[in-house]
Amino acid sequence: MVSEALQKRVDGEVEVNLQKQGDQHSCQSVNGRCGKSGSDRNGVRSCPDDNCQEDNTDVGSYRDVPSSVEIDLQPDTLRKKARQQREITFQDMCKNWDILGDGDEDDDDDSDWEPLQKLREIVKWFCTNCTMANLDVAVHCDSCGEHKESAILKHGFFAPSFAQDSNLLETELETKRTDKAMVLQVSTSNSSTAIGFDERMLLHSEVEMKSHPHPERPDRLRAIAASLATAGIFPGRCYPIPAREITKEELEKVHSLENIQAVEVTSNVISCYFTPDTYANKHSAQAARLAAGLCADLASEIISGRAKNGFALVRPPGHHAGVKQAMGFCLHNNAAVSALAAQAAGAKKVLIVDWDVHHGNGTQEIFEQNKSVLYISLHRHELGRFYPGTGAADEVGTMGAEGYCVNVPWSQSGVGDNDYIFAFKQVVLPIASAFAPDLTIISAGFDAARGDPLGMCDVTPAGYAQMTQLLNTVSGGKLLVILEGGYNLRSISSSATAVIKVLLGESPGCDLDDSFPSSAGMKTVLDVLAIQKNFWPVLESNFSKLQSESEIFATERRKPCKQRRRAVVAPISWRWGRKRLLYHLLKGQIRVRSKEC
Repeated sequence: MVSEALQKRVDGEVEVNLQKQGDQHSCQSVNGRCGKSGSDRNGVRSCPDDNCQEDNTDVGSYRDVPSSVEIDLQPDTLRKKARQQREITFQDMCKNWDILGDGDEDDDDDSDWEPLQKLREIVKWFCTNCTMANLDVAVHCDSCGEHKESAILKHGFFAPSFAQDSNLLETELETKRTDKAMVLQVSTSNSSTAIGFDERMLLHSEVEMKSHPHPERPDRLRAIAASLATAGIFPGRCYPIPAREITKEELEKVHSLENIQAVEVTSNVISCYFTPDTYANKHSAQAARLAAGLCADLASEIISGRAKNGFALVRPPGHHAGVKQAMGFCLHNNAAVSALAAQAAGAKKVLIVDWDVHHGNGTQEIFEQNKSVLYISLHRHELGRFYPGTGAADEVGTMGAEGYCVNVPWSQSGVGDNDYIFAFKQVVLPIASAFAPDLTIISAGFDAARGDPLGMCDVTPAGYAQMTQLLNTVSGGKLLVILEGGYNLRSISSSATAVIKVLLGESPGCDLDDSFPSSAGMKTVLDVLAIQKNFWPVLESNFSKLQSESEIFATERRKPCKQRRRAVVAPISWRWGRKRLLYHLLKGQIRVRSKEC
């Protein structure tokens, strides 16, 4: 009697639990995610529960979805599992426990593990600044040192990184007073800097978080906007342009019709992925149209003379989006749309300088046969091992446009201000001056900035400001800066603010003219000059000079010299963690004695 009662109780509980789970998930499976595994589904399956009142009509039909968007509608395996377990006796359950396990390897839903799941979610938090995971007991991010309760989204990079929002109001007011005093020193001719921004672009976000927050997130724009507001720059010293969605006819000049439709159809789904890292939700298509429209209108404003320069505070980014595909977080190519809009407004030649740490493969593909648009990119390449793998020095353009694609491919991580400024003076500026563009567009990704979790390079805000100042002289000051990548909020907001201050007429503040490149940077520049001098004779003198000095340069680098040590601030969290030895070493509490030979 006891065994029969126990058997009925166990069988009943298994059946009830699985029946409830099946009812809860039956409607959710209709609005599944578009991923690489769901390419064989062509239609939408209706809810199997006749009593379900869930409205799935907004999903629409997927029969018209282009092949570049893959829809994944997961089958309802829970009912199959329930039927299987109702046929198993209590004795079989004891002897063959593995039968009740994962009959489907992908199905790990087990209510017995829910408490552990909740515990696992409680013991960690994700850094607002860099998205890295940290234990709940930690107060500062183990990766970037940002405080757990950072106010960076409220005050931008002016918020203290190692403390909570304390004594910040006075700092903010003092900053605004300083910047307002600077306005009086800036001439009125430099005050016509336009900003392109619309809050609807913040709605583009990943619906379901994976292992950690997606790096291309709405907080990127929020941090920059907060920094500009705290500094009194925008609103204040810059003026906004009205937002407009790009038209289909304008996009067709850059992208294929299939690619445009693939982006547009995402407005009918809850969540989808073009590639494993390029997401879209129902707001993404509009956000991409707004970003492209703002960039196009900024280019027209500058060419027409209504604005001297401009900054496009937009997302999603665009320089990876090619003719036929969306990829690398990018949906529409904003820089390409802007270049063609500038030519429609009267510009004959447009220069695009891409300093994002990743090669703009989409922009290169669009213009590699076009002699009226010169594309120059400085990026990590590492013999094609760094994403997206394109952008080697010998990729120079095709079909009569050889020399109008210039790639400066860094061979390693850690590239900093010295290498970038050196490449600008030896390669970028001589070619740009010979090209004589009517408008210069900067694809301004700030993921080569110091502290970026993806770029792993060392460019400072002063370095970005210096590069902006150098390009400001190329096309008579007609300069459009378009935001691309950058995933450390403190780095991206401080760098963008430094660039906009240069657009407003301020000095970069740090002179990097006498800086020397690294040996790897010198080799990269020499390789580029050896190729591009065949198309740009102006580079011949630079190449000959550097080649003759390369041995002297290498010899000087080998000589021991006293270098001024840069102060390194150790996060206070290191004091009690695994990095406590490094913390005390940086604080000078531990001295390391060198062994004498």
